[in-house]
Amino acid sequence: MEPNTMNTDQLHKKNIQDETRTGIDMYIETAPNVKLYVKDYGQGKPVILIHGWPLSNEMWEYQIDTLVQNNFRVIAYDRRGFGKSSQPWDGYDYDTLADDLATIIKHLDLEQAALVGFSMGGGEVVRYFSRHAGKGVSKAVLIASITPFQLQTDSNPNGVPQEKYDGMAEQIKADRIGFLDSFGKTFFGVSSISKPISTPLLDYYRMLCSFASPRATLECAKSFSSTDFRSEMASVNVPTMIIHGDEDKTVNIEITSEVAAKLIPNNKFIIYQGAPHGLFYTEKDKLNKDLIEFLNS
Repeated sequence: MEPNTMNTDQLHKKNIQDETRTGIDMYIETAPNVKLYVKDYGQGKPVILIHGWPLSNEMWEYQIDTLVQNNFRVIAYDRRGFGKSSQPWDGYDYDTLADDLATIIKHLDLEQAALVGFSMGGGEVVRYFSRHAGKGVSKAVLIASITPFQLQTDSNPNGVPQEKYDGMAEQIKADRIGFLDSFGKTFFGVSSISKPISTPLLDYYRMLCSFASPRATLECAKSFSSTDFRSEMASVNVPTMIIHGDEDKTVNIEITSEVAAKLIPNNKFIIYQGAPHGLFYTEKDKLNKDLIEFLNS
């Protein structure tokens, strides 16, 4: 079919396919006056990488190249309020965030995609299935995910007390960059006897977090700490891989992934011995190997 005989949708799809041969970055409007920054690299089965809080798509640096080299098309984007995306005042609830994801999938005309959500990003994965029936998605990966529910309540007695999240919010309001500095050390398992990440790289990740909107930082913390996904987990009806470190001091494995593995029907649960929350860097070689094996299975 000649280009001038294609309809608008066909032309759009062809242009996207042509551009991803060499890789592009772009902005996709997901709501009035809200544009998300999106990277789209490589060819092959699509893999969508959803970053954690309060980072941006750059956290996936050590996964993107490996996935592209292994013949995957990799889409990584900045959540609204973070990185290079728009920073609206509102819209940081999981319904809106899942709708943003749905718009990206529709805009890029993705089919048989894999969703990979890290930490807070795991919530978008689950809500996309419960709210959008997992349209266009054939596999899911939850890495150190906050799902299904973190907050301590009568029905979730082992959860995190509200007072701890309130204290975190006060620290962010008082000195956001100081909070990020301390948070980053726990995130990557840095201590007086363990230094799994260099100081310059730790500073770099702190800088990425600092680019986030202060409002988005606080509102997303409310969302990931208080959203109860327990009734939605069974909606993740595709093969799913769950990965979590047993030394994660940021998102406790016992109240998240261990529970998620009991609620998602078809899953493979892998525990990384001794790994902290930021295992996308500290365990990058093992993670990349497990990702590629699962995505090719």
